[in-house]
Amino acid sequence: MGMKINRWLPLPAELKERLPMSAAAAAIKAERDEKIKSVFTGKSSGFIVIVGPCSADNEDAVCEYVARLARVNERVKDKLCLIPRIYTNKPRTTGEGYKGMLHQPRPDAAPNLFDGILAIRRMHLRAIAESGLTAADEMLYPENRSYLDDLLSYEAIGARSVENQQHRLTASGMEIPVGMKNPTSGDFSVMLNSVKAAQRSHNFIYRQADVTTDGNPLAHVILRGGVDKYGTNIPNYHYEDLVRLNGLYESAKLENPAAIIDANHSNSGKLFREQVRIVSEVLHSRKCDPALKTLVKGVMIESYLKEGSQPIGAHGVFGMSITDPCLGWEDTERLIYKIAEEC
Repeated sequence: MGMKINRWLPLPAELKERLPMSAAAAAIKAERDEKIKSVFTGKSSGFIVIVGPCSADNEDAVCEYVARLARVNERVKDKLCLIPRIYTNKPRTTGEGYKGMLHQPRPDAAPNLFDGILAIRRMHLRAIAESGLTAADEMLYPENRSYLDDLLSYEAIGARSVENQQHRLTASGMEIPVGMKNPTSGDFSVMLNSVKAAQRSHNFIYRQADVTTDGNPLAHVILRGGVDKYGTNIPNYHYEDLVRLNGLYESAKLENPAAIIDANHSNSGKLFREQVRIVSEVLHSRKCDPALKTLVKGVMIESYLKEGSQPIGAHGVFGMSITDPCLGWEDTERLIYKIAEEC
């Protein structure tokens, strides 16, 4: 056979028993979930800011970042809802390169999925305990989300996964907001079809069980830009794009119309400093059009302790991305306060 079993991994219930969520953390998550949900249902006028490193590669650096974010959150929480990005799976276009802490808890060492599963749960638990903030992660592998499903307050489905049936059906069983990114082609119809699927009830196989889901009314879109057939980046955060999206949402008659704007990736052409300008333009569009103020619920920003990116190495810069380049902390802090002023 072309596949061999390296070792059997623990069941999610076994991992949760080994690394349990405390009563205090459960109470924090319950409160946070309600606050975040209220933004997506329109009960709150708060604005979501999902912010953090491209990929969570180091527990100490991530937890320091989230602790700083918590201090900022105390100053802006009346207007903004800050959700740290703690992304533990990294999709790779060609399959090469660092695939995230789940695969490599030590980026400079060989893959170790057993240690990776322990590492990502331990990191999320520590981040909640030290900051009082529950996080967002990406659902790269639908069946693996069961290792973290009691800890997360937001999940995203990436551009390469959004057309996948198992991702859509699994999203329909979540009880938290799930953002469906537009595919790399930029196609809005594919993205909205994913939202429609996620908002419906389904019956399917999940982790060797026959399951039925309720449907997730909090499924929504994330605009991250696209790439044309020549490999040119095509942004989709401009006013005209948002107006078009609003019209498509109205035609689709989906529950809780909502959009998060990813300020990096193909929207910025991975020119990470452009995120500041892009966020400013999105906020201006919301000011100009009441319908867009209702539709656009937040932004997604890639940032870390140190600006830029670096190659993987044993003596790298603490808190600098080893995948896509990110804004540094000082620029991020200024940007969050600016968002709060303009919302």
